Amino acid sequence: MAGDRKKNDLTLHDMIEGPTQDLTSARAAALARSTPGRIDHGPGDGSGDPQRRRPAEQRSGEPGGARRRVGLSRLPATGALYRRALLGAVPGVGGRRGTEVPDLELAVDGVTVDKRHLADYDRVCGFRLADRLPATYLHVLGFPLSLRLMTAPGFPLPLTGVVHVANRITVHRPVLVGESVDFHTYAENLRPHERGRQLDVVLVGSVGGEEVWRGVSTYLGKERTAGGGPRRDRGDRPAPPTASAQWRVTPRVGTDYARVSGDHNPIHTSRVGARLFGFPRPIAHGMWSKARCLAALEPRLPEAYTVDVSFKLPVPLPSTVAFNASPTGTSWDFALHSARDGRPHLVGSVR
Repeated sequence: MAGDRKKNDLTLHDMIEGPTQDLTSARAAALARSTPGRIDHGPGDGSGDPQRRRPAEQRSGEPGGARRRVGLSRLPATGALYRRALLGAVPGVGGRRGTEVPDLELAVDGVTVDKRHLADYDRVCGFRLADRLPATYLHVLGFPLSLRLMTAPGFPLPLTGVVHVANRITVHRPVLVGESVDFHTYAENLRPHERGRQLDVVLVGSVGGEEVWRGVSTYLGKERTAGGGPRRDRGDRPAPPTASAQWRVTPRVGTDYARVSGDHNPIHTSRVGARLFGFPRPIAHGMWSKARCLAALEPRLPEAYTVDVSFKLPVPLPSTVAFNASPTGTSWDFALHSARDGRPHLVGSVR
């Protein structure tokens, strides 16, 4: 058992690009003296350098409390991660998939915003230029960390072909351009689905030890042997609501969003790549669709809120989509449909 543990430790550290530190012991000590619901700071890596310390989150009574936290010195490069994912999809080359979510949590501190990149993102997604970060921009900012988790050896779902089926973002308070954000990410809730298996990847952003932002992305891994789970209601499709606006979505949306998000999945940028995964032409990224809807609601958003979306049918590139939003008290319900035939692309709410 000791030999196996040592081997696993080496594998864990070898899979991270760049210097790392094992924060498990420091985190346990920090939890012992922290108060519930707060983020404490452990003693770092024993070097005595306070700049090497990482946050340790109190999760008393929550599932996954035994997760092992590994700190990265910087965000990983997404290009290398996608190449690794594509190589892992080659028969006989890719490693075996795990049967459970990894008991691993990745963290990186001090992520800052490049104002030019933010302005480019705002332009692509339709946001106004402002000192407050759009809620969906924090997803982009921390996405390389989640991507590193999803390409780790033994992760239960292969990145290639995985489908992003839902996303929930909670903004506890606005995050400003000049603030430095600490991120950590982990996976949880692996469960069966009628078309395979799905799980949640959680990404948390903190400023000064305070959680300010949380994103939960639900991914579906399609499998030949169905995993069971509840079946969707396949009854008559309701008529789409009256459109508040129509947007023409060109193929450039796929390439521009890939550039600003770092998500270069070929189903969004390449006709050949899209066909390899069963799409006749490239499709818009789901998080672009969510961001574009949120940008339309931007003047009406409160200081703190949760925006929840379910991704339905893909938005083919090019196409024209119809956006609808309706107030429900202090909240909003919104949807995105095909302007041609009313097929649903996205439904969501702001609460």
